This record gives sequence, C-alpha cells and structure tokens, in this order.
Amino acid sequence: YFEGQAIRNPLAKRGYSRDHRPDCKQVCIALVVSRGGIPLGYDVFAGNRTDVTTLREIVTTMESRFGRSNRIWVVDRGMVSEENGEFLKQEGRRYVVCTPKSMLKRFEREMRMEDWKQVREGLAVKTCPGPDGKEVFILCRSDDRRQKEKAMHEKFEKRIEEGLASISKSCEGRKKTPVAAAKQVGKLLGANTRAAGLFQVNIQGDDERGARVIWSKVEAWRDWAMLSEGCYILRSNITDWEAEGLWKTYIQLTEAEAAFRIEKSDLRLRPIWHQREDRVLAHILVCFLAYVLWKTF
Repeated sequence: YFEGQAIRNPLAKRGYSRDHRPDCKQVCIALVVSRGGIPLGYDVFAGNRTDVTTLREIVTTMESRFGRSNRIWVVDRGMVSEENGEFLKQEGRRYVVCTPKSMLKRFEREMRMEDWKQVREGLAVKTCPGPDGKEVFILCRSDDRRQKEKAMHEKFEKRIEEGLASISKSCEGRKKTPVAAAKQVGKLLGANTRAAGLFQVNIQGDDERGARVIWSKVEAWRDWAMLSEGCYILRSNITDWEAEGLWKTYIQLTEAEAAFRIEKSDLRLRPIWHQREDRVLAHILVCFLAYVLWKTF
C-alpha cells in the first residue's frame, strides 16, 4: 500500500486490503515460488484486481518465461473458479487446488466414515475419486483447524444469542415495529455469519402492538458444523498419487506465504513511498531480488 495519493501511478487503486489499510491505495503482487520456496518470478497488478482474475495471466507469464515443463500448479481457494479450473486443465497442465468449503457437503457420507489415513499427528486425509475419473478429491481433517473453527462458532453463537436477547428486551420496553426489529436482526446476523445458520428467527406482531422476537436453534446446522469443523477439500487431476503426497504438495503454499511475510516486513516492501509508476515497479523489483538473495543465503 502507498503513503500519499499515488496520483501518477495508474496501477494504484483501492481494493481489498490484506494489510487492513482500506484507506490507502495499493498494487497487487503475484509471487510464484518453486517447491523449495525459491522465487521464480512475480507480476504486478492494479490494486483493485481480485485474485481470481489474475491466475491466467500468472500462468501464461511463467510459461512464456520458462516453458511448459512438467510442473504442478498449486493455488489457494481465493484463486479458484470454474473458469480457472478449465484453463488449468488445458494443454496437460497439472494442478492441486483448494476448493470452496461449500463443496464439502457433497462428501458428507465419506466424512462420516472411519477410513481416514493419519498423515501426521493431528492431520488425516482420504481420497475420493471424481465422477469422471479424471480428477480426485482429497478430504483433509486438521485437529488444529477444528479447534479454531469450533471456538469461532461458539464465539459467534454467543454474540448472536446475546444480541437477540437484547433486541427482544428492547421490544418489550418500548413499542418497536416489526420492520425495525427485522432490520436489527438482519444486521446482527450479517455481522456474525459464522453462526447465523444456527438461528431460526421469527418476528411477530404488527405496527400497533409492536414486535416480538422469537428464535430457536437449528440442530441440523449444529450437527453439520461439528462434522465439518477442521475439514477442507483439495482437488487435483493427478490421479496416480497417494492422498498424502497431494496434501504435502498443497501445503507448500506456506512457502509463498512465508515469502510475502518476509518481503512485507523484513525487506520493507510496504508501505511504498514512491509516487511514479516506474519507481514503484523498481522498488518492488529490488525487494524481489533481495528475497532471492535471502533464500539463496
């Protein structure tokens, strides 16, 4: 992100800020690293670009520089779409991607079975063949992630319950229209979406008598939440590997994440103080080369 207005840089735009600085303009950087975390290259995009729109450009750029070797593309959930999936399948590209969590519902029966394979302490996987035989899905279950998601669900459940009690009490104290109460409930659920599906809320009454807020908990939602906590699903067109190997390939994304942390903090990639586009690109290049030296040493 930039300090200043960055008026002379057409790439500087406001967009989703991972640095929690929505007040600042920014550019987006795509970084490609090898299996061992060695940086291969990068690309710079306008600050208002979303991740899902950049994959095709990144892949074609790397292939034009280094050729189409027998590489495996590993990308996270934020860059996955049906269109990008079809693109990766083209011309024999191989991939391991993380799918949206909504896809877990398709594998509920498999998740309830006990044939999980322990990869390491606290992590189990299992393979589910794709319907056409050209892909495999790898179910992953992490104890650490389960504890984290369970704690989040409990926190948001408590917030919603306290909020509904407060809204209900305010309706008793003074006459509140059903529309006003519904707006408050909608705002409350929208701010706590992690557990919103647990609550079935019914607003009764009319403008003359005022509103009453009645709610109950959907135990079917809780049952699914408990089953799916800590679970995620990978998707790959590499059908001759074991689930453990595909999972280990996927978690190498941590190498890219570590690279961004080092570049942003230790190598001071941000904030950017330059204003002109050419100087901004030069600053990013110097930080990239510094990271190459960092990894080499």
